[in-house]
Amino acid sequence: MVYGIIFAGGYGKRLRPLTDKIPKVLLEIKRNYTILDKQLLDFKYSGINNIYLLVGYKWKLIKKRYGDFWNGININYLVEKKPMGTLWALRNCIKYLDDDAIVRNGDTVSDINLKMLINDALKKDYGLLIALTKMKSPYAVVETYGDRIKSFVEKPFLNHYVNAGTYYIKKDVFKYIFKDYKNKEIEKTFIPELVSMGIVGSFFDDSGWFPVDNFKDLEELRKEYKGRIDKDFGYIKKNEDIQEIYIKALYKAYIKRVGKIEIIKGSGLLNGIEIFQGQVKEIKNPWHFEARENTIIKLTSL
Repeated sequence: MVYGIIFAGGYGKRLRPLTDKIPKVLLEIKRNYTILDKQLLDFKYSGINNIYLLVGYKWKLIKKRYGDFWNGININYLVEKKPMGTLWALRNCIKYLDDDAIVRNGDTVSDINLKMLINDALKKDYGLLIALTKMKSPYAVVETYGDRIKSFVEKPFLNHYVNAGTYYIKKDVFKYIFKDYKNKEIEKTFIPELVSMGIVGSFFDDSGWFPVDNFKDLEELRKEYKGRIDKDFGYIKKNEDIQEIYIKALYKAYIKRVGKIEIIKGSGLLNGIEIFQGQVKEIKNPWHFEARENTIIKLTSL
């Protein structure tokens, strides 16, 4: 059994006054759909139903919303009475676990494929896998030819990867969490310790990744969710008569919407038949798609 762990105890000071009355994880992405809703459902859809919430600030509001059992998920609360840091919180949780765990930062919304992360971790000898995602420039990038400006590219993805705040930790390395460290955060203690031992691997995933650190981040995330509906396989995003359907690798989707579909990225089985990037099909009845890779499909009305 793989456990799910979410750091959910932060104050969200840079999001005041929104977080004066609620913890950051209860901020709404869209109406009646919170950051924590998304995180918990990500775990459920990947087959993980036993979750530990590492809580602190206004944690009773979290328990009021979710209770001990929510949408088929068993939820355990470990309360930090005063800020102790992520290392203390993880130590406090690990002692209850008897198997591997996926740990996630509670202030990030992402489409990282947790099923693929689990598969990758079980195939490799690393004690810790860190999900990495491509860094998006916060500014427009200027392309030049000599001293002549050719173009501006608005906030492109750069050829660098950043820590996506999602970790697969094997039980064999739990013991290193309890070493005598001077810092309070896992990114400056436990993780560098494992890196120095050569037992940390990378899991690359270029799916959507939205850290929520300030008002601008929250605004960007809410823009992303205009017309977007999360599903067990990924999401459907509506834009007038065009719909973007995102299906994660190893997930199966049953789509009732019909029309002309184009595989923008990825591949898989469409009603049992292989289909690849660039192919276009007309679909007049509800259809099944089993993704081989993370796949984006454009659906337009006939």
